[in-house]
Amino acid sequence: MDLGIGGKVALVTGASQGIGRAIAAELVREGGRVAISSRSEERVEAAASEIGASGLVHDSADLDGVADFIAHVEAELGGGVDILVTNTGGPPGGADPLGFGRDQWEAAYRDLVLAPLALIEQVMPGMRERGWGRILNVASTSVREPIGNLMLSNSHRTATIAAFKTIARAVAADGVTLNSLLPGRIGTDRTATLHGSLEQAAARARDEVPAARLGTPEELGAAAAFLCSERAAYITGETLAVDGGLMRSI
Repeated sequence: MDLGIGGKVALVTGASQGIGRAIAAELVREGGRVAISSRSEERVEAAASEIGASGLVHDSADLDGVADFIAHVEAELGGGVDILVTNTGGPPGGADPLGFGRDQWEAAYRDLVLAPLALIEQVMPGMRERGWGRILNVASTSVREPIGNLMLSNSHRTATIAAFKTIARAVAADGVTLNSLLPGRIGTDRTATLHGSLEQAAARARDEVPAARLGTPEELGAAAAFLCSERAAYITGETLAVDGGLMRSI
């Protein structure tokens, strides 16, 4: 299936490893001109070299630097951003939902809500002018079924889903779509951290996930590529769970 991604300019943030890297690699395989970003110059350059992308350093918390960053991406890849994937690592967890300080709440809000919106504000005018754009947010199944020890993520990722839904309706007639992926238990470093180790996470998945295993970043990448494609032009404002059947809600 030709997804119509060939030649499109794509930016995937937080993509030096894990889910972001897998999404970027899939977009490269589909013929996209892809830039990836990370706070770590060493990691992003290594990942970019491995998957055939351009690696750029960007701190998602640097809201004032977003305009210059997008200008750098467009100069590097020779065109306006057609595909934007906003992927941000989760904030710290904790057993006590009232045990987070105001600084932690504000930092999580900045990373999970303000940072994606700042990027969207920069790329949206060009997408609307060209009559084509795909914006994809990597969230979590916690936006539908809150996870007990992830209070900050539960709260702020849900806010971003509402923002995406609102924007999606406003720009749908311009050929721009905004959707969100909801990863379940995927075999990443963050999953390993939350469960003590990847082996422990896999053991729990065998017992608790209907598919009886962890998902792979590559499976997320495949779903992302479709939502970023020409074929998905009539899908917008939606959330797609990639969770092996874990969620019980309708």
